[in-house]
Amino acid sequence: MNRQELIKTFSDNHHTVIAYIQALPDSLFLYRNHEKWTAGQQLKHILLTLLPFPKILQSKEFIVQKFGTLQRTTWDYDTVLNNYLKTSLQAPSQFLPEDILPAQKKGLITQLEEVITKINQLFVLYNEEELDSLVLPHPLLGKLSIRELFYLMSYHPLHHLNQIKENLASLNH
Repeated sequence: MNRQELIKTFSDNHHTVIAYIQALPDSLFLYRNHEKWTAGQQLKHILLTLLPFPKILQSKEFIVQKFGTLQRTTWDYDTVLNNYLKTSLQAPSQFLPEDILPAQKKGLITQLEEVITKINQLFVLYNEEELDSLVLPHPLLGKLSIRELFYLMSYHPLHHLNQIKENLASLNH
């Protein structure tokens, strides 16, 4: 995926989840099947995972100084996804959502949309070479190029949308 395709996929996938959650009535927004997260918690988790990016993407120099550059061949989308699916898939504590009430939905969606907009604005400052060479840490996969991280961040909201749908499908059983 080139830079334009990548940021479009990232944005579109997040907006797909937002639209789905926005349309849920409060009872389904709050529905929890056993220990599964509610749709509200899924929304908050997605937001928590994106919050560091508007700040970190502001400075290429900081990224290079703090994390360096990629010292291996860049992984394609399928390799990133396969490597991710081999991990524990357990979110570190800073990305775990508390209980979310329906009254919080609108504010969380607004905040998520603002973060996505900021990320989009910063992402365009990176050229193709920088997307493949600059690295950021991922809690489960270690150092990933920015492109690899955006592959993962493009998949991430759809993964959680599927979890929401599976959780809600248990209502019909």
